[in-house]
Amino acid sequence: MRTEDVLAAIATGLWRWDNASGIVSLDAEAARLLGLPAEPVRLSEAAVRSRFHPVDWNEIDGVVNLAVAEGTLAEARLRIMDERGRVVRTVRSRSKPLIEGGDYQLIGTLQEVAEPQPGTAGPHTPITGDWRRSREAFLLDAGRALAEARSTAEVLRVAASLSMPGFSPDGLAVFGMSGERLTVIGHHGQRDGDEAPFTSMSLATDYPAAEVVRTGRALYLPSPEEYRRRFPMTWPLAERFERQSWAFVPLVVAGRTMGAWMAAFKHPVAFTPDERSVLTTVARMLAQALARAGVAESERELSLGLQRTMMPVLGPGIPGIRIAARYVPTGGGLQVGGDWYDVIRLPGGNGSGAGRIALVIGDVQGHDVRAAALMGQLRIALRAYASEGHRPDAVLSRASRFLYGVNDGYSGEEGASGAGGGPRFATCLYLEVDLETGTVDIARAGHPDPAVRMMDGTVLLRPTAGGLPLGIDADTDYPTTRLTLDPGETLMVCTDGLLETGGHDLDSGWERVRKLLEEHRGDDLEELADTLVEAVHGPGSHYTTGPLADRREDDIAVLLLSRRPAATVRETPRRTLMTIAQAEPERIAEAREQMRQLLHDWTDRDQLDSAVLMVSEMVTNVLVHTDGDALLTAEVACGDQGRRLRVEVSDASDELPHKRHPGEMASSGRGLVLMEMLADVWGVEPRGEGKTIWFELNEPTGPEGCCP
Repeated sequence: MRTEDVLAAIATGLWRWDNASGIVSLDAEAARLLGLPAEPVRLSEAAVRSRFHPVDWNEIDGVVNLAVAEGTLAEARLRIMDERGRVVRTVRSRSKPLIEGGDYQLIGTLQEVAEPQPGTAGPHTPITGDWRRSREAFLLDAGRALAEARSTAEVLRVAASLSMPGFSPDGLAVFGMSGERLTVIGHHGQRDGDEAPFTSMSLATDYPAAEVVRTGRALYLPSPEEYRRRFPMTWPLAERFERQSWAFVPLVVAGRTMGAWMAAFKHPVAFTPDERSVLTTVARMLAQALARAGVAESERELSLGLQRTMMPVLGPGIPGIRIAARYVPTGGGLQVGGDWYDVIRLPGGNGSGAGRIALVIGDVQGHDVRAAALMGQLRIALRAYASEGHRPDAVLSRASRFLYGVNDGYSGEEGASGAGGGPRFATCLYLEVDLETGTVDIARAGHPDPAVRMMDGTVLLRPTAGGLPLGIDADTDYPTTRLTLDPGETLMVCTDGLLETGGHDLDSGWERVRKLLEEHRGDDLEELADTLVEAVHGPGSHYTTGPLADRREDDIAVLLLSRRPAATVRETPRRTLMTIAQAEPERIAEAREQMRQLLHDWTDRDQLDSAVLMVSEMVTNVLVHTDGDALLTAEVACGDQGRRLRVEVSDASDELPHKRHPGEMASSGRGLVLMEMLADVWGVEPRGEGKTIWFELNEPTGPEGCCP
């Protein structure tokens, strides 16, 4: 007697589903159970699907996928519909997937089952809508929580807090691999130390998690007897936890098994297809979350390593000065970019330990790995040129030529600013500091100017002459600007990320930073560096992780240097100095702004306006009537009668100015007339080669205490 005849006699049909072709083959009994003529037939998947209740078809689809993944039987109850959409019968399907390459076939049976009468419960009650909705809500919440976890520890905390609908485990463990050995990444529901026997276990061990990692197939152990029967060697290790059921599910990412997840239960669990489906889905989400966290932690460690390698350690040992610095990378990716700073000991010095140092701060275009690589090369090149003893202008000229040469290899690639190809440029500020005298020689390549915070809290932006950013032109010149940093004064240099973050441009960003510098109390440079960074990104933003990292718009580097105040110095004059070249008449506006910043707290606003007007006239006269540059020096000092402003403008011409009497329509000739009218005292002094024109203003009623 044929098998088909025996199955037909007990109302059981045979069917075969070819996943590759989408064809379903039914024998006569299976066709009858689906409401078709009782004869063998081959149908498309869509035609068969139309015979099932839509909700049940979705269930069988998930059960089949689970069976394919686990290599187990697929069991489900299905309601058969007629052409009018009415349920005519319920059948039970049992099938076995046969996997061939990437495709599979399902071979199984269909058997009619009687629905339970009202008030009774059959042994296989269909899944209710409430349970299904509860499961879907649980999976949505679990997926959201795991997606938001940022580290392995957070992923494990989320996994331990999951409350599965109807069958929550009381013990969890996540296993990983280290070579050919099993490791415990984390666990919950056991005491610390209980994981010791399972740590560093060979993958060849007769243990469920090891078998799951070896085979990539889930294991469900519904009872202690089943555990003892299948794994007698390691059962004593699990017996002491007094659990009743266990599920060991593989953690698979991109087709690779990276570990296993154990869910253990104090109560018996049958592990129905729906329960296995929930466990498998959670394991899939858990594997993805662990993989993301692992990548993020690796990137974070690489980022910190790069930062430690590329940024100097600012330790003690430089006499007479204090230094503080911060580097905050932009959010996302490896959190490395093109910003950097450096402190370089220069050759020379004397027996007392005083000598020269160089401060360097710069910004290579871009926020990617290539920007970081170019930054590292440029930093090494600058160190080499500085250590050879070159002056600031020569150091930047050589660095620009170096970067221009590096860019030659990218000149043919598309996009100068793309993340991959194209030449890159870099802005840079190079400062050579004489530790004994406080003189600072500055060369600037397209970078924001430095700022100085004086002893009384006044902050001045120091305009400096500059050239093109590095790497644009191989033969660019970089003029040098000199200023003097007095004891107790603090020099600040930064990249544009500190100024332009938060919707600010360079001007408004500078005003924000200047206010922070002026409001800072005390001489703690580390506290001041934190204040500057936190004002841009919030508390804790000088770290490289956390939600604030995603809001960073640009890398930030900031470097602070302060000369230690001399014990005998009681008051230090407030002073500024700048050079206005013949070729840069537009810098007269910067000179006027310097005067306004220097006299920000001058009580007589009319005198302030007069000082600005006289400075403008004096500098303009030098540029118009001589062939040289104008050197502006301004100083606010305290005297017995209050504060006094003294301004000097020097040039290299020996021709002395003389007072004129211009008519009403004259456009020039009023400089000395204005000084005679507005200044308290003024004069012209020959000084060897050249001359100096000066004036003084006495503040009528200075602020309380005369000098702040």
